[in-house]
Amino acid sequence: MEWLSHLKPNVVLAFAGIGGLLAFASIVVAALAFFNPKKNYDELKKRMVSWWLICGLLCIPLLMSHGTAFVLFAFLSFLALKEYFSIIPTRRADRRVLFLAYLAIPIQYYWVYSGWYQMFLIFIPVYIFLIVPLRMVTIGETRDFLRAASTLHWGVMMAVFSISHVAYLLRLPEEINPVGGGVGLVLFLLILTGLNDVAQFLWGKTLGRNKVIPKVSPGKTVEGLVGGIFTTTLIATFLAPCLTPITSGYAVFFGLLISVGGFVGDVIVSAIKRDIGVKDSGTILPGHGGILDRIDSLTYTSFLFFHGLNYFYY
Repeated sequence: MEWLSHLKPNVVLAFAGIGGLLAFASIVVAALAFFNPKKNYDELKKRMVSWWLICGLLCIPLLMSHGTAFVLFAFLSFLALKEYFSIIPTRRADRRVLFLAYLAIPIQYYWVYSGWYQMFLIFIPVYIFLIVPLRMVTIGETRDFLRAASTLHWGVMMAVFSISHVAYLLRLPEEINPVGGGVGLVLFLLILTGLNDVAQFLWGKTLGRNKVIPKVSPGKTVEGLVGGIFTTTLIATFLAPCLTPITSGYAVFFGLLISVGGFVGDVIVSAIKRDIGVKDSGTILPGHGGILDRIDSLTYTSFLFFHGLNYFYY
């Protein structure tokens, strides 16, 4: 098909595999509900609907073109940042500063689109870091200034800067990854990050006994963490040759990097929500909560995978 012509054959197979996996999981959930009607599977059904929605929203733009994918990730950053600002306490005076935070989204993704690598790397960590407190100073409100400035910048780093690293994988030269191109790299990162969350949840539910960080995330267990690391690393060794230039030895390293990084991103966002006093960051995804609840792991794995890949292969 002409609209798939920009994709490598392995990448098309990966998309088909994602659809097949979701279909299989949906059948399993439907079978469980049919053969065990006394048990309530509504939450699981909602999660499956959300997974179809998430995968559809991510996969369709990647199938179409890089430009469409950039718009998607920019919109994802907008939703995540909007959700973040809706749950954190902000000063009334800072509402005029929020415009600068939102303005950072199109500017950051313009650097991605244009391939201006240096500006992509420093715009938010340096220039937004400098501009936001300057604008706050001109307003003249000094009460809780430090807390407000750091809170705003943390949100832009987490919701915009981290997610833009996923988009920039599409901008890396094709010769880096002749097997799967930029889309293959994005799929590898998203698949491993998502499956790591699922694997840690399932291992924790099945064998979990010992809490890892009970004060931050009581549901996280040592067994879930170890099981997730093992599963993610194993999947990485199989997927890496199909979608990336990563060799078998380095695939183990990247599997460990993504699984541990995903866990850290998850518990850090959990700490933020616990500090604020909310369970979920939103309700946009039935059974999952909000956008931040879904991209929490990605806020760490995106950085680690992108720069690890650059270090070894670019």
